[in-house]
Amino acid sequence: MNPIPGAERIAEGIFLLCAAMTAAGALIAALSRRIIRGVCGLALCCLGLAGLYYFLHSPFLALMEVLIYVGAVCVTIAFAIMLSEPDEPAAHLPRRISLRWGALALVVGAAVFAGLLKLGLGQPWPPAPQRLNDGSVKAIGLSLLTTYSVPFELISLVLLVAILGALGIARTGRQRA
Repeated sequence: MNPIPGAERIAEGIFLLCAAMTAAGALIAALSRRIIRGVCGLALCCLGLAGLYYFLHSPFLALMEVLIYVGAVCVTIAFAIMLSEPDEPAAHLPRRISLRWGALALVVGAAVFAGLLKLGLGQPWPPAPQRLNDGSVKAIGLSLLTTYSVPFELISLVLLVAILGALGIARTGRQRA
């Protein structure tokens, strides 16, 4: 029972605002033709996700979302764009071909959404399990190094492969003038 009248409505409004920020940022990032606008959409999406993490009672993950993704990844992408050399203009696809691919993507996305909606609404949801930890930094660190140690190490290997791939592309990707 909330002592403040209307507090639930305010919390619902803030939650909807975070969800709308996430969806709008994702749409801007995916549909923008200019890369800087795409990066701004990515940052907006990550800020909305941080708000959703906070609503899931995980302030540590919310802070890490802001620090790592907005503060590091988006800023790094923006600096990389500003410091890179301009290449030749990209060849544009004919409008008919891009419209066909867009329509196909819309149909596939709608089918996936309909399937997930049917699955989510048609099945009874099990009760939420008891929380194993309190969401503190100590509990998250313990979980990462005990229960989730194998996925944690696999993520580090994926990041290593991505870095090596980026180095390989950077080494041979640009044409010599």
